Amino acid sequence: MIDLTVNQARRELDLPGDTPLLWALRDRLGLTGTKFGCGIGSCGACIVHLDGDPVNACMTSLSAAAGKSVTTIEGLNDDIALALRSAWISEQVPQCGYCQPGQIMAAAALLARHPRPTDAQITAAMDRVLCRCGTYNRVRRAIHRAASPTLEAT
Repeated sequence: MIDLTVNQARRELDLPGDTPLLWALRDRLGLTGTKFGCGIGSCGACIVHLDGDPVNACMTSLSAAAGKSVTTIEGLNDDIALALRSAWISEQVPQCGYCQPGQIMAAAALLARHPRPTDAQITAAMDRVLCRCGTYNRVRRAIHRAASPTLEAT
């Protein structure tokens, strides 16, 4: 049994420790917001937060997540998440939408650490998420829009 907290709920999973976290989330827990993209940690569609840090769920084993807190796109509901969702809509970021959970998870982790990020910080944080539609400029504008002095208190 592997014990972890997912979206603030304690969960026990009877799966091998080398099972990718992505498949435990999607197949066992029904949390399908985290997407499967490449399976080799290159596209970022599967980004979740592990103890607050963005990780690729396809490359993170259940044993690496044991005893830790996992937040998926379904569980991201703080002020940063609300600001990002609003900015995403205002800047019309989504096109096909497939990368959006990974984009928002990466952006939320960035804003949690840098409430007023520079362009260089945004590039560094968001380079790990591939957008096949090429909405990178919209993503950057949305992150700047979501960043505000009120986020510094979170």
